[in-house]
Amino acid sequence: MGQLYVGLDYHKAFIQVCVVKGDGDVLGNRRCANDWRAVVECVQPLGIVHRCSIESCSGAANLAEQLVVLAGWSVDLAHPGYVSRMKMSPDKSDFSDARILADLTRVGYLPKVWLAPEVIRELRRLVRYRQQLAQERRDAKLRLRALLREHRIIEPSGKPWTKRWLVWLAMCDGLGEQSQWLRDQYLLCLQRSEEDIRTVERRLALVTKDDAQVNRLLEQPGIGPVTAWTIRAEIGRFDRFNNGKQLARFCGLSPRNASSGQRQADAGLIKAGNAMLRATLIEAAWRLIRCDERWRTLALSMKARGKPACVIAAAIANRWVRSLYYEMRMLGQATAA
Repeated sequence: MGQLYVGLDYHKAFIQVCVVKGDGDVLGNRRCANDWRAVVECVQPLGIVHRCSIESCSGAANLAEQLVVLAGWSVDLAHPGYVSRMKMSPDKSDFSDARILADLTRVGYLPKVWLAPEVIRELRRLVRYRQQLAQERRDAKLRLRALLREHRIIEPSGKPWTKRWLVWLAMCDGLGEQSQWLRDQYLLCLQRSEEDIRTVERRLALVTKDDAQVNRLLEQPGIGPVTAWTIRAEIGRFDRFNNGKQLARFCGLSPRNASSGQRQADAGLIKAGNAMLRATLIEAAWRLIRCDERWRTLALSMKARGKPACVIAAAIANRWVRSLYYEMRMLGQATAA
């Protein structure tokens, strides 16, 4: 019996399992329980699994890791957006989705995404939780400033959100009864967010204290703990990329080509990529301009040529990530060895 190719369409209640042979013949396409043992029992009587694929979604990575570690399968995660476009059909069903995954795996056209190990997935959850808390803090601040504008209250001179400024805000007059109540609620929300952020940052520091890549990132000029944690969580392993250009594109820092005929131009940054990672790296670029002579010189050179500030920051983030790739790739290979 020949080698088999398996496509799994994941659902929290069940798994649709499609098994095809090397010549494309379908041996089976049916549902089983959402458990790695049930998937193995469904496929095992049909032959030896050569490769298996499953669309990347919530819970899919955990199932894929179980099949790799416990069943010994070779499993790939598929990019759901690319798979949907490659299907080229307005119809959608679990049956057809599992079939297209199995067939793409068989012919080698599966658009793969990296299956991050459990330790990286756990770190991502912490980093993204901190990002959610930071967004809640930002929202509370925006609502408080909007409340002051609606009542035409003039803020005192000086930097906002300092202890002195917050004392003034808690005691300021001119707000209606309901607006005062809202102000107090927003201030409580802001305080809770601050405390929760400090708590998760202590947790992140504890989790990554012995992480070689995080420690190396912290040695870079202008890179603090939050940036290092985000890079480590979202990129994972640098050596999974072929070169620095590929890494920069993954980070969403590559310029988008808009050339046609004799016209050669770009149209800003590519739309793909992790938005949080890109924002973190562009913020890091501004710190690099202040802290590192090399990037400060480059920024001044681009400014003299008339480049806008946003283009300068994106270009420095792009080049910094590409130079960082070669240093961190060797570290990742040494750690893996």
